[in-house]
Amino acid sequence: MAGANRKLDFDRMTVDQLWQLHEQLSRVLSVRLTTEKRALEKRLAQLRSESSAKAADVAPALRERRRYPRVFPKYQNPHEPSETWSGRGKQPRWLTAALKTGHTIEEFLIQRAEAISSHQGKA
Repeated sequence: MAGANRKLDFDRMTVDQLWQLHEQLSRVLSVRLTTEKRALEKRLAQLRSESSAKAADVAPALRERRRYPRVFPKYQNPHEPSETWSGRGKQPRWLTAALKTGHTIEEFLIQRAEAISSHQGKA
């Protein structure tokens, strides 16, 4: 292209010339984007096959989970005794609502949990 080095003056171009330039740019972009997309998809497929091969080697190790001790409930809803909370994770709705109304969290402690925690503190 002989005119590739010259700077385009869009203000002086006619609508037809601008449209022709637009179509030309669209074709070039389409080809380049398609080529780049194919290259990226090829690389992604390569990475997936590599990671699946590695995952096959590591998979048995992932299945062996550490056993965690059972966590007993520490707090109990006095109005609904079946609703308990261990003190881990997000607070249950009944406890959040009670705390907002002015209650303290100590009011909901289960006596068993108090005895266990005070006994552990002495040991």
